[in-house]
Amino acid sequence: MSEILATPEVVSAAYIELRTRIVALLRSTPEEHGDRVVPACPDWTVRQLVGHLVGVPEDILTGNMSGVTTSAWTAAQVARHEGKSLSELADSYASTGQVFDDVLPRIAAPSNSQMVMDAVTHELDLRDALGDSGARDSVAVVVGLRWLEFAFITRMPAGTFDQLDDDKLDRYDLLRSLTGRRSVVEIDALGLDGAAIEVALQGTPISVPI
Repeated sequence: MSEILATPEVVSAAYIELRTRIVALLRSTPEEHGDRVVPACPDWTVRQLVGHLVGVPEDILTGNMSGVTTSAWTAAQVARHEGKSLSELADSYASTGQVFDDVLPRIAAPSNSQMVMDAVTHELDLRDALGDSGARDSVAVVVGLRWLEFAFITRMPAGTFDQLDDDKLDRYDLLRSLTGRRSVVEIDALGLDGAAIEVALQGTPISVPI
């Protein structure tokens, strides 16, 4: 099933484009918006969510991978950047990229695609919090969906991913449905089986909101 995943070159390009978009978005966002609560991650403000996004490549570069993907790991990233302005966070993300871009192609699959899936999910969370509807058809969305298919295809209801090929479903909507950003009712309205997807995600770090 590894052929489902995007190639390392596509994954790397998707992440670099994503980071560039986020840096530009942060630099154009009024500083007071940094304290907005992120609806999809209500325990985080915009500033804290960005702290996590900035912290992931930092931890990979320093080898700080103990507890990777756990709540404690992400909380430490948020805490490390607490109190920074959006401008400072943008600068940190951009400067880390100068080193991280050389490391990206050496991150093994499927971890590289999983990293992009997490990052694009949070990019869309960030844009939602800021009232921005951009980047819904980015390459990172495609990479993220391919990882979700690779990781969860045996769990998901039959035909879940086929609807993309049949043009019955938008990639953005499917990504949001499979990353805990849509309720069962909202998933059903897209023509998917919300209850079945809710069951499929049980026991994973992702859950369907009530």
